[in-house]
Amino acid sequence: MADDYGGVIGAFPYAFRHSESWLFKCYVLVGALATGVVSLFVVFGLVVLIGATAGVPGGSLTLSRSFYVLVGLFVVAPLVAPVLFVARRHRRTGSEPRYDLSLALAGFVFMLSVYVGLLASVPAELQTPAEPFTVGPVTVSALVPVVRLLYDLPAVYGLVPPVACAAGIYGLHRLLR
Repeated sequence: MADDYGGVIGAFPYAFRHSESWLFKCYVLVGALATGVVSLFVVFGLVVLIGATAGVPGGSLTLSRSFYVLVGLFVVAPLVAPVLFVARRHRRTGSEPRYDLSLALAGFVFMLSVYVGLLASVPAELQTPAEPFTVGPVTVSALVPVVRLLYDLPAVYGLVPPVACAAGIYGLHRLLR
């Protein structure tokens, strides 16, 4: 059997080819896209941050640049983790569809938690009013109280959902291995 894993980038096609779970295969595609988009945001944001602070001497600005990259890694790592865990498991012991399915669900929940965390951390001056919206003939108003609740939370609570879900991905991996 040829070992065509090839590291982090090679884990995506490897996991896609070897998984039997269609939901996990979908997560591989969506996770790769989300990882690419988040990585681009971090790189472009870092370029803007460096450009805006280029004339200022080092010190605390160097620390803020490093912190910006670290935050980007804390978002990208849990996006990639389900793919890496599944690829590693298929490579070493084979897998079962339940493991792949569970990690795919955990990955999608993490993506949702990042969105929820971003909603909770939006500054008050940038918040758009939460109003019911229409999808075809149906008016959706069930999410309005949820969005208002998230807007009313202190910004630091925006960290809780992604951190909890990232820990959940690792915990699920440990539980099912």
